[in-house]
Amino acid sequence: MNRRFRGVRVRPLTALQAAAAVAVAVRLARGRTRLPPLSAASGTPASPAPAAGTPASGTPFSGTAAGTGVGAGAGTRAGAGTGEISVVIPARDEEHRIGACLTAVLADPDVAEVIVVDDGSSDGTGRMAAGLGAKVVTGAPLPPGWVGKQWALRQGVEAARGDVVVTLDADTRPAPGLAGAAARALEHYDLLTAGPRFVCDGTAEQALHASFLATLVYRFGPIGPAKPPVPHRTVANGQCTAFRRTAMLEIDGFARIRGHMTDDVALARSLAAAGWRVGFLEAGGLLEVDMHESAAEVWREWGRSLPLRDVTSPGWQAADLAVVWLAAALPVMRLAAGRPTRLDLALLAVRLLLTGALRGSYTRPGPGVLLSPLLDPLTALRLTQATLRPVRTWRGRTYPGAATGAGTGARGVTTDSGPPARPGRSAAR
Repeated sequence: MNRRFRGVRVRPLTALQAAAAVAVAVRLARGRTRLPPLSAASGTPASPAPAAGTPASGTPFSGTAAGTGVGAGAGTRAGAGTGEISVVIPARDEEHRIGACLTAVLADPDVAEVIVVDDGSSDGTGRMAAGLGAKVVTGAPLPPGWVGKQWALRQGVEAARGDVVVTLDADTRPAPGLAGAAARALEHYDLLTAGPRFVCDGTAEQALHASFLATLVYRFGPIGPAKPPVPHRTVANGQCTAFRRTAMLEIDGFARIRGHMTDDVALARSLAAAGWRVGFLEAGGLLEVDMHESAAEVWREWGRSLPLRDVTSPGWQAADLAVVWLAAALPVMRLAAGRPTRLDLALLAVRLLLTGALRGSYTRPGPGVLLSPLLDPLTALRLTQATLRPVRTWRGRTYPGAATGAGTGARGVTTDSGPPARPGRSAAR
């Protein structure tokens, strides 16, 4: 059925696609006023927002940028004035990946201690970590209702002695200065997460990864927005987080999101709804991540979590999927059929511009990034599948049912009841 608008016949699908295009344009426009990235060697720590209309350097969702960053002052110890920094790494069967992460973080002079929480590993994760010099905490049995990572992180934070805790995943590759820069940024935030550069080993893996990454930009805009999003649209990256230990213990943050599979976004949204200042900044110059070993693993593992199903209301899930299908997948499918509209061609041009910007999100950008738009229909299909048929299995554990908790926080995030207040500066220090 067609509708007339001011004498012009408009198909409903065209109207919906135009609305999706406007949503994408508005989100991409936020990149003009993005915050500077974390930097280990910069001038004075950056203010929370650059001048309006001044573009921040870097990439849409992760990468690096030159110039002023949020980090240590030049010529000073990166962690000076922030208190001791403890790094906590939750690990389950990570013997083959954790070595590079530990070697790097143990050599960082800003880090006072490195804690590895061995979450029931069946390999030599704990032995390797201890052999390299980390403090190993043997995880207690997983209580009912908890997901393993949150349980491991809670134990690690309790065991830490530092004023600041930086958590890292075992597949990260931190550079010297990351922990200190993250600690400095806590002058502006109560919870900080950082976006890395990604390591992809082959063209197919990189193409699929970049296609998935583009959907995040289409749905939420670039990393580091100058204006914080509302709590229920906040995003985060759990591969690297930083917070004040005392404040996190007081609010018992990981217990609030104990049953969520999308733990990082659940934590950020729950704490933002409780009044915390939550930040998500680029750190590509200080952090690399080798998430997956193949394109099949990207499809299986990243594809299952990117819909953010257990932290997003049904209405927003539908809206997000509509944007991906209408603004990314449909133009590619129509082009392949030889029937693109002018709006399709405009959206394809936007996608190609984004593809160029996404190159900075990878340590070795290759042809896979340039080919990624061709996979957008498959990516949309995978996000739809994961939304309709969610998987609650991870690292040999299956978690029954939905997330558990005593209350409901940021529109879909399950939380425990607790004092909904941002930690005071005395608590933060």
